[in-house]
Amino acid sequence: MNKIFTFRPYLKTVVWGGEKIKDFKAIDTDMHNIGESWELSGVPGHESVVDTGEDAGLSITGLIDKYGAALVGEDVYSRFGNSFPLLIKIIDARDNLSVQVHPDDELAQRRHGSMGKTEMWYVIDADYDADIISGLSTEITPDEYRRRVADNTITDVLASHKSHPGDVFFLPAGRIHAIGAGSLIAEIQQTSDITYRVYDYDRRGLDGKPRQLHVEEAVDAIDYKVYDNYVTDYDREAAGEVPLVSCRYFDVEKITVDGQLSLHHESESFVVLICISGQCTVDVDHEAVCGLSRGRTALVAASSRTVTLTGNAVIIAASVPKQ
Repeated sequence: MNKIFTFRPYLKTVVWGGEKIKDFKAIDTDMHNIGESWELSGVPGHESVVDTGEDAGLSITGLIDKYGAALVGEDVYSRFGNSFPLLIKIIDARDNLSVQVHPDDELAQRRHGSMGKTEMWYVIDADYDADIISGLSTEITPDEYRRRVADNTITDVLASHKSHPGDVFFLPAGRIHAIGAGSLIAEIQQTSDITYRVYDYDRRGLDGKPRQLHVEEAVDAIDYKVYDNYVTDYDREAAGEVPLVSCRYFDVEKITVDGQLSLHHESESFVVLICISGQCTVDVDHEAVCGLSRGRTALVAASSRTVTLTGNAVIIAASVPKQ
């Protein structure tokens, strides 16, 4: 089997989307207001499709059907079968996104028969005045939450942070959040498309109608506690592999390539490589080589033994920890 795969991006037009993704990914398209590029998705109806090689045209689900644990890893395969467990996106917010929250596994399973949605953001680029909302600045009750949504004061109790390239935000299910205008984001999340939109600035959708809110659905999903720090601290100057986020759903690290670097591929999981800047080649087991440039994403099979990156690039790498 091949040991590394690339996929066609699914570009999504939304009311708050901008024009940065086209430049970031060097895409020639007449589409406008592209808010999301789904880089790697197993979401039913939006499954990523292999774009080159002998498996070109095969969906990620078909790829797992074909290669099984050799592709995703024994533990991942035993837990998820042919469902790919991560959803990888690039997000461009020309305007503020809605204030939203996601349910955890228990609530999502009970209500939707789905996994919950824990996610993280890596800020690729940000305008000078861009903000990120993550968490609460003041502890509130469910009743106060309802009242503040109704009287348009919910943003007064949300924790707002200036957005800078390289910032990392971990967003466990239940944490209220929003991407502010001007940020270009790489998002790694559980495979789930369940979002409770709780506030949308009285905005209209592309059809001119008010967008649906899920105020009551979110009541039982929100974590109403206040936390000391919502921005993830890490060594921004370190070379090589630097851990960013580790949780039960994903391990994510930042990889700075300057010359040649061999990855410590000790996990039994696949690895997703998202090129944030620069370019490099990815050599897998000295038998499969893939070029990776800014805006491109690749999937390295779990059965790979050696992964060598050569060039000058910043890569975000994501895998699934063993349970």
